[in-house]
Amino acid sequence: MKESILLMAQQGGGSALSQLFPLLLIVVVFYFFMIRPQLKKSKDQKKYMENIQKGDKIVTIGGIHGKITEVQETTFIIEVEGGNKLKIQKSAVSMDASVTITEQPK
Repeated sequence: MKESILLMAQQGGGSALSQLFPLLLIVVVFYFFMIRPQLKKSKDQKKYMENIQKGDKIVTIGGIHGKITEVQETTFIIEVEGGNKLKIQKSAVSMDASVTITEQPK
């Protein structure tokens, strides 16, 4: 009985690498499935904001559809239906929704 307990204690030690491997695997999987796609999406959003020009149709994150009439450093002035003009932050433009309306067939 005592011998079997001693034998189990010796086998349970293992190397430090074998104990850290599951943790390292979780970190790598988390990076490739969570962090990397988010960084790519953030970079695409920034690139989209830099390429918006006067005359582009956009949709804000609040769902307001408009056409850009003036581009400023941190804001846009958009014209909405009825000829009304709104001043919005550049960060309020939804890239996903704006790309969808520009790709729709007319």
